[in-house]
Amino acid sequence: MLAHALRTKLKRLVGSEPRLAERIDVHSLNAIGLRLYKSHCGPVTLASREAVRALLGDASKAVDGHKFSLQFLLTEWDQVVDAWQLATWESYRDVSRLGRKTRLPEAQRAVLWSMFERVRSGLKEQQLVTHAGLFTTLAAAFSGDKKSPFDFVVVDEAQDISVAHLRFLAALGTRRPDALFFAGDLGQRIFQQPFSWKALGVDIRGRSRTLRVNYRTSHQIRAQADRLLGPVVVDVDGNSEDRSDTVSVFNGPPPTIRVLKTEDEEASTVGKWIAEQAKAGVLPHEFGVFVRSAEQLDRARAAVNESGLPFKVLDDQVETTSGHVSISTMHLAKGLEFRAVAVMACDDEVIPLQERIETVGDDADLQEVYDTERHLLYVACTRARDHLLVTSVEPASEFLDDMRRV
Repeated sequence: MLAHALRTKLKRLVGSEPRLAERIDVHSLNAIGLRLYKSHCGPVTLASREAVRALLGDASKAVDGHKFSLQFLLTEWDQVVDAWQLATWESYRDVSRLGRKTRLPEAQRAVLWSMFERVRSGLKEQQLVTHAGLFTTLAAAFSGDKKSPFDFVVVDEAQDISVAHLRFLAALGTRRPDALFFAGDLGQRIFQQPFSWKALGVDIRGRSRTLRVNYRTSHQIRAQADRLLGPVVVDVDGNSEDRSDTVSVFNGPPPTIRVLKTEDEEASTVGKWIAEQAKAGVLPHEFGVFVRSAEQLDRARAAVNESGLPFKVLDDQVETTSGHVSISTMHLAKGLEFRAVAVMACDDEVIPLQERIETVGDDADLQEVYDTERHLLYVACTRARDHLLVTSVEPASEFLDDMRRV
């Protein structure tokens, strides 16, 4: 997704320097991880989420007398056991469960570990490797005698890298000063549970700075979107981003927020807005229309049809097409930018997504759901350069009240 967009932009940037261009590789972390694993460690089959869920379900049924839900087991596996690649009972017994508010006495941890051991054995029997396992193996490989395949590594969207990703990156950069460069925005963290970078040997305190000048988004759009996050965002290690003194280099019209009565009325409103912007000079490929999930894509299609402009629904390659409005889910919005953006279907139970709220397995997960859903909406809104329209059908998401507060 983002890697493809960055690759395209890099070609434009270094197009006149072919020798430089051929020395630069642009990949998603998962893609480069798979490539390096195959070349340095051998063939690999990644465990799907469905396979892990099935193994957890079987393990849960095999262990009597516990009351842990499957959703709790899945998040405990994802965020603790698999994330940190815990291989022994002692490591799970003693691990600090950062961000997990459900307290687990040793006896309960022992019951849980008996299930997680079954999952680990099941993965081994089926010769499956999780993403975390893949990157942990690579980290061990490059921490040894193997030469790093890269001299320097630049990591974009660093707020979304995982524990295993960071271990891998630290191993790549271990033999050269200043080999790693991270760029990120804590307000755009939508994929990963927060964790301590310092605990993994990557201490950026005193070596980082916050960029204050926004060249992409108008002052009016940026200021209103920032209300979703608050003035200061802090990570686990105490690094903070103070957004209160950020400035944009240009002004524009204030964003419009509309709460409509029906989906048909919403489609008509968005369609007319797009048509008006097009009449004022915005080209079709300078429009982006975003919705929370694939389930709302039909609402975006209906709206663009109302405008009379052709459109393209973006896939994971995130390739926009000249002469076409781009329609996408919010998760694919990273790295994109448009002169005019409509963020649709911001209804109650759509954002934050009710399905996520109903399946929380730990008290801390609920706050994490709200945080990442806010970040998702923030990402979608800040794809707009000059014009932003945010719409919903009654009842609207509570997040729209935050955007409208003064």
